[in-house]
Amino acid sequence: MTLIRWEPRRELESAQRQFRKIFDALENGIQNGIHFEMGTYVPRIDISEDEKNFYVHGEFPGMSEDDVKIAITDDVLTIRGEKKRKDEYSKHNYHRIERTYGEFVRQFTLPDNLNQDDIRAEFENGILEMTIPKMEPEKPKEREIRVGRKVSNN
Repeated sequence: MTLIRWEPRRELESAQRQFRKIFDALENGIQNGIHFEMGTYVPRIDISEDEKNFYVHGEFPGMSEDDVKIAITDDVLTIRGEKKRKDEYSKHNYHRIERTYGEFVRQFTLPDNLNQDDIRAEFENGILEMTIPKMEPEKPKEREIRVGRKVSNN
């Protein structure tokens, strides 16, 4: 039986060559105008907080407030909508289409210390700004437990 010595460096170099081929093929395709469909539209969302509020900021270029629906179920914030493609595509002979369109759903689990009854949401020029006020968390209720004597069965 012949032992073959394992050389991780050689295998790593082989993997690097294969990755280089894949990325070169992608780059050549993009430079030659080949369209790679990356999926549906995914709006970008930022979430932040300060001492008093939780903030949600989203970018929805080319969309109006009627295109975006917001809901909260339990502690899950759901932002859904659709970025629609305009009829301009049927009138032109396009060489490249890089903008994405389609339906989207973004969901985020919110902390439980937010006042979900006092949420403010504003939408202007494709920008969504939500402010969700924080509330003091309920303190755990203490319940006293009565301690008795152990009763023996003798």
